[in-house]
Amino acid sequence: MAKAPTVEDVARAAGVSRQTVSNVLNSPAIVRGATRERVERAIAELGYRPHAAARRLRTRRSSTIGVRLDPYRGGISGVVLDRFVHALTERSSERGMRVLLYAARTPAEEIERLSDLVDGGEIDAVVLTNTFYADTRTSWLQARNVPFVSFGRPWRAADDDDEPPHPWVDVDGAAGTRAATKYLLAHAGPRIALLGWPEGSGTGDDRARGWHEAMSAAGASGPRWSTEDSLALARDLVGAELAADPTIDAIVCVADSLAIGAHLAATALGRPELPVVGFDNTPAAEALGISSVEQLPEQVAAGVLDLLMGPTGGVVLRRDPAEDEAHVLVEPRLVVR
Repeated sequence: MAKAPTVEDVARAAGVSRQTVSNVLNSPAIVRGATRERVERAIAELGYRPHAAARRLRTRRSSTIGVRLDPYRGGISGVVLDRFVHALTERSSERGMRVLLYAARTPAEEIERLSDLVDGGEIDAVVLTNTFYADTRTSWLQARNVPFVSFGRPWRAADDDDEPPHPWVDVDGAAGTRAATKYLLAHAGPRIALLGWPEGSGTGDDRARGWHEAMSAAGASGPRWSTEDSLALARDLVGAELAADPTIDAIVCVADSLAIGAHLAATALGRPELPVVGFDNTPAAEALGISSVEQLPEQVAAGVLDLLMGPTGGVVLRRDPAEDEAHVLVEPRLVVR
């Protein structure tokens, strides 16, 4: 078995001292950019991994990232976040970090849980999920100076420009529904309906925007229907709308749960061939042969760690809250079936 590379091997390959390598691993901000990049390149080429337990004792850091485990709701919801947490755990391990899952049912309960974890020194950073308008969790973390990145944009109202920025990674929902709409316009016809959530959801509104932009660019028109994230409600709504307006050529949906409901409604009306595109590319949509937009949560996890630790870093970086907002926007891909 080949001998695992050591700090000395990295130092030799990068042409620096052992202390410089240690600084890059534990206090990268004090190392000049060019030197740090040379060391990080050597680390990546050699596949060096610091000993996590020794590093925790030396730096008095937990080497742990906290992320909430969403409550189980059944159905097909939550698949994307499950994949994200799995990918985050795998990629964190590759950097010598651990992921700690905690449960919380409300934002207030999550803040309480985070307070316990931070005060107890159990986590070095946090990954937030399910961001929303006026998210109280982000302001709490900023006030406590806890490093964090959110999976989801800091949705803000027009008068929230004074809110401090924070790093985030998100999927470009508008790009996904735009691609789906363009495909349906080319292969189904001009009357493309959107089945979305009620207005006011940052994620839902973003996905609706992609449909609207594609339809406007094509000079096409179609109805926008809204319902809560429920397969049964989507089925009932689409059934009534298609019965009243049989000229609809296809439907773009902001979630697979809605797409499955729309597909069932069309089938019940004798139109099983009606093209429907969902969002999330869940196993349920795949099993029914429904086209869907793939969010690529593995790329989201990689982006989160890059913002927390740098491209190859092994410790959480301390960012200046006043710096320009850093973010990664992942473009999804359309899966046609």
